Parts: sequence; C-alpha cells; structure tokens
Amino acid sequence: MGDIQPFRAVRYAGAAGSLADLVAPPYDAVDDEERAALFTRSPYNVLHVTLPESIAEAGRLYREWLREGVLVEEDELAVWLAVEEFVGPDGAACERHGVIASVAAEPYEAGAVLPHERTRPTVRDERHRLLRETRVQPEPILLLADVQLALAVPNEPAVLQVDGTRLWRLAPQVAADLREAQLLIADGHHRYESAVALGEELGSAVRIMALVVPTHDAGLQLYPTHRVFVNRPDVASGADDEPASSLESALARLEDVTYESAAAIRYRHGQVGLLRGMPAELDVELVDRYGLDGIRYTQRLDEAVEAVDSGAADAAFVLRRPRVADVFEAARRGKRMPPKSTYFYPKPLSGLLFHPVTT
Repeated sequence: MGDIQPFRAVRYAGAAGSLADLVAPPYDAVDDEERAALFTRSPYNVLHVTLPESIAEAGRLYREWLREGVLVEEDELAVWLAVEEFVGPDGAACERHGVIASVAAEPYEAGAVLPHERTRPTVRDERHRLLRETRVQPEPILLLADVQLALAVPNEPAVLQVDGTRLWRLAPQVAADLREAQLLIADGHHRYESAVALGEELGSAVRIMALVVPTHDAGLQLYPTHRVFVNRPDVASGADDEPASSLESALARLEDVTYESAAAIRYRHGQVGLLRGMPAELDVELVDRYGLDGIRYTQRLDEAVEAVDSGAADAAFVLRRPRVADVFEAARRGKRMPPKSTYFYPKPLSGLLFHPVTT
C-alpha cells in the first residue's frame, strides 16, 4: 500500500568530526539547555539545521556543508537496517529493529499512511517553511508497518554506530517487502504533513525518510504519557472516582481493568481513586473530557505524583500503556487521538542520514 523505495542518502564525511558530536534527538525532543550544549559541541551538529537560529540560516548551512564536503552523497541506492538498543522509562532493556527507507508523502485520504494524533498548525507550518528552505530531511519519522518481516542483524560491523544505534546497508529489494503493508505514523505527524504540503506547492508528491518498524518487533515499545493539571481545582473533585486506599492499590486495580473500556487513576493531594470510562473509549479520551487548559505531560509516574504532592499541580491522571493494536484500529476508523496520546520510545536519532527532497 505504501510507496516505499530505496534512496541515495547524504551522510556526514569523516572530516566533520566524531558522529557522537553531530547527531541529536529530533527537534521536538530537545529542550533549550540541550540545544545550547549541542550547538556548541560542533558547528556541524544537525541541530543547526533542525532547530536553527533562522530558517534561512538552516538552508544556507546545509548547502554550505554539501559544497565543502562536510556532507557527501552515497553512490548507490539503499535501504538501511537500524538496530536501536535502549533502556525504556520502565527500566527494561530493549532492542528495536527497523528499516530506514524513502516513503512518498501522500495525503492521508490516499490511505497508504495513516495518522493517529492531532497536529498543531503552528508547528506544522514551521516545519513546512523549514523543509521548503532546506529541501532535506535530516531526521526520519517513525512509521509502523502491519507486516511480518524478518530483519536479521548482519555479522559484519555496522556502517554507522553511535548512541546505541547501528546501521547497515540492505539490498534495495527489502523495500519491496514493505510495499503491501499498511503504514501508521507513530512519531512525526508534523513533519509528514509538512512534506505533503510542500508536494502540493510543487505539484508532485515529495518523499520523506522514515524508520519503518514492523508491529511484531519485540523492541517496539509504547509507553503512557501521564497528565498533570495546574490551576485547575475543578479536576480535583474526584466525585466520580472509586476510592483507593493508596496509589499502589489503585495501580493494581487499574491493571485488572480490561481494555474494553477506558480507565485511569486520578491522583489528588492525599486522595487517589480509579476513574472508569465508557466501552470502546480510549484512556486518553477519558481524560480529554477535562480539556487542555492547564495540562502538562510527563512519561514519569514519579514526576506526576511529585507535582501534586508539592502543591504545584491540582491533580494528575495516571494512564495505562496504550496498545499498538488499539492505535492502529482507531487510525483505520479515521479517529484522531488527543495530543500526546502515545509515547513510542526511543525517537530515532537525527543526523545519521539525510534524505534530500525529491519528487
């Protein structure tokens, strides 16, 4: 279903320095402090293009890096096996396997690539203007493929290796094995939609770089994003909750609730309870009834609890891990989930490969 192809990647040359000084998390996972540190670590760090001082500067730098040989284009078309070793927020060690390839950025109505979250126009427009100026994608979006695909790790050393991520070139034929798969955007909705918008401007669909992970991969991990409400005493009443004696007790009861209906824990100062939703309702939709005013997000349970205990927040909602199958099913029905509904970890690194915009 998806138009997946090999591509001729652009990569950092050895003269650019250590790869560890050049890569970075994607633009939406970098705070101001980390951005400042990576900016000074190397003048060629990818953040100079993904989170630039100005959009015009990003385009100028990218073209300069190509001209001066900081970046070089591969001779051959290829897809890339990516193996990512990581420790999740729950402390468990995992290894995720996927294929980095070129995907046509088509409107969602075409049905090849499905969204699952709502986007914000301001962010989408910023990414659109940046892509229009640079004409390159230095960071892959994360796509899930509903397909069985064997991804054996080669015996030879990786072509690229940094921060727990290893890449090997694969034969272009591997892309064909993915073309019948239904694709779902796990992370990168704004970047995908910006590529679609650029294609509409140019009169022809552009292509985008994606890390495609089969849904059966054991390393595909989806974590909850808990909700914290500040200056919202109205969400701290708990009148509809089933009282629990402690947070531990509430967590145990939450685990026993089937996914056939929504459920969450409402944690308030000195009180905790289990909140139940309607059949076929998602947990994030249950909490979304309270709106987005004063909302904060965290993947760490201890941070959510501490915000309430310290008086910085009125209430926190503790959510269960979403299930990949439920996310896919909601997307197939055309349902857009609330922002921060899913937390696919880790986000792919930026700067390992660059994908020039082609039509």
